[in-house]
Amino acid sequence: MKNIFNNKYFIAVIILIAGIAIGYLISSPDKPQVTEQSEHELADHAAEEIWTCSMHPQIRLPEPGDCPICGMDLIPATSKSSSASQDPVVYEMTPEAVAMANISTSIVTGVSPDGEVLLSGKIQADERNIATITAQYPGRIEQLFVNFTGQVVRRGERLATIYSPELLTAQRELLEAASTKESFPELYEAAREKLRLWKLSEAQIKQIEESGKVKSEFNVIADKGGVVMQRNISVGDYVNTGSILFEVVDLSRVWIMLDAYESDLSLINRGDKVSFTVAGIAGKTYEATVDFIDPIIDQNTRSASVRAEVANPDMELKPGMFVKARIQSSSQKAKQSLAIPRTALLWTGKRSIVYVKVPDTEFPAYEMREITIGTRMGDMWLVESGLEAGEEIVTNGAFSVDAAAQLAGNYSMMTRPKAKTMEVPEKFREQITEIAEEYFELKNKLVENDAEAARMQFSDIREAVNQVEMESLEKNTHDHWMQLKRDMLSAIEMMEAAKGIEEQRQHFVMLSDQVLEMTELFGLQKDKVYKQHCPMAFDNEGAYWLSEQEEILNPYFGDVMLTCGEVTQTYRKGQRVFEKEDEVKQQPTGHQH
Repeated sequence: MKNIFNNKYFIAVIILIAGIAIGYLISSPDKPQVTEQSEHELADHAAEEIWTCSMHPQIRLPEPGDCPICGMDLIPATSKSSSASQDPVVYEMTPEAVAMANISTSIVTGVSPDGEVLLSGKIQADERNIATITAQYPGRIEQLFVNFTGQVVRRGERLATIYSPELLTAQRELLEAASTKESFPELYEAAREKLRLWKLSEAQIKQIEESGKVKSEFNVIADKGGVVMQRNISVGDYVNTGSILFEVVDLSRVWIMLDAYESDLSLINRGDKVSFTVAGIAGKTYEATVDFIDPIIDQNTRSASVRAEVANPDMELKPGMFVKARIQSSSQKAKQSLAIPRTALLWTGKRSIVYVKVPDTEFPAYEMREITIGTRMGDMWLVESGLEAGEEIVTNGAFSVDAAAQLAGNYSMMTRPKAKTMEVPEKFREQITEIAEEYFELKNKLVENDAEAARMQFSDIREAVNQVEMESLEKNTHDHWMQLKRDMLSAIEMMEAAKGIEEQRQHFVMLSDQVLEMTELFGLQKDKVYKQHCPMAFDNEGAYWLSEQEEILNPYFGDVMLTCGEVTQTYRKGQRVFEKEDEVKQQPTGHQH
């Protein structure tokens, strides 16, 4: 055995076999080399994976299993966006997911001059063409020539006959008075007048006198043509003077009565053109003109009647028919508003949600945006605030985007961030907008390096602050405003005491912070203002300011570094701002020098 181990050939074979075995182990595909770095990466990936329930997206667990609410299998939540923005109101999708969800977008535009208001209503008889036929004298109905409602009658047509004992007596009095009219002409005229009051014509009275005989029955004659809407008598009924026998309506012209909600009324004016269709008459469109708008709102339906009149020569249009109408609005408000398709809206109580496509992103990204809508015009909704012309919104597949965002843990229609902006009266918002306008004047003086002009602006800002009326504010908003007011007046006082423009700029930071806080808490009556930031101000400590224009004009450096800064947030009229931890951080325009 010792000789074997001393054999040099045997040792060489052993070394060769060992080398082959080690090489196999190193290069084996079944045994991948695991480094310390890859172990960390796998651990980090596992830690980042979140599991959720498709029915209860609020469930978010670090490992797979069953939903603790419904027991369904958990599914992996969508991974975080690959874009730089981690905004919880912006959801990013892959192009494949966009295609599968059939998502399409369109550009927000203004309403065309032929903007339409869509209303519904009914056909109604023209009240001015309704007439009643009454009994002129008491008596019993002997015959009826009009036996049912809906029957068409012509003016002068005989409707019924009446037997009247009182009329018989009056005729006898006339004949007796006629025989002595030479001696007692007053009695003769009184007898004739009595018959006239019962609506007998001169011809009928003359016929009675000439024949010398009394008539037992008299005809009821239609004094107006039309359709019988109501018949109140039957043969044998006894009627009194003034009893309503028939109700007749002329349907040669009818009314179109439309129901307009309060929000619709500002878009409708007398003279606007109306086109309408009737459910019972397929394929035909009628034209009319608005000629009356009810000045009183119905307290139950919160709507007012809008009336149009239309000719009805063929009697096609029948009272009670349902109509759908489109009014061509001539209102300037309608022409100047923005409008979006109804398919773009997701309803969420008082406000509505749309998804706005974020421009210039690597993958399709959509921002959840709360907007305030106005009146519906056909298949479009007017937008009162929250959007701008030219923005691109999701018009098909908005619900799919919202559902995917919710599953991914982003904010959605059901899980919205807490709003920082408070509800305040419109008058208060207008007054604080005056403060912002004076602030912009001061900011522009600092941009121009004009310390003296800036000093003259301090009194205007102070006056605007002191003129704000706060009696209508609730306690919470009142307290916030009082604190802001004290801080703004303090900042103005320090700026007044400043000896030069550099010192003014140091105190302008405090005033800017208060104006920004005021804007976020209460909102301004301006379409759009911008929160801007310069990171190099005050030895790289950075400072913010509010601007009425998107272009960077730095008030902290003036012409030394006029365009140094970036837009960090845009405030739109009517759009709420979220709390700091959930605050929307919009895409910056990029730092400039």
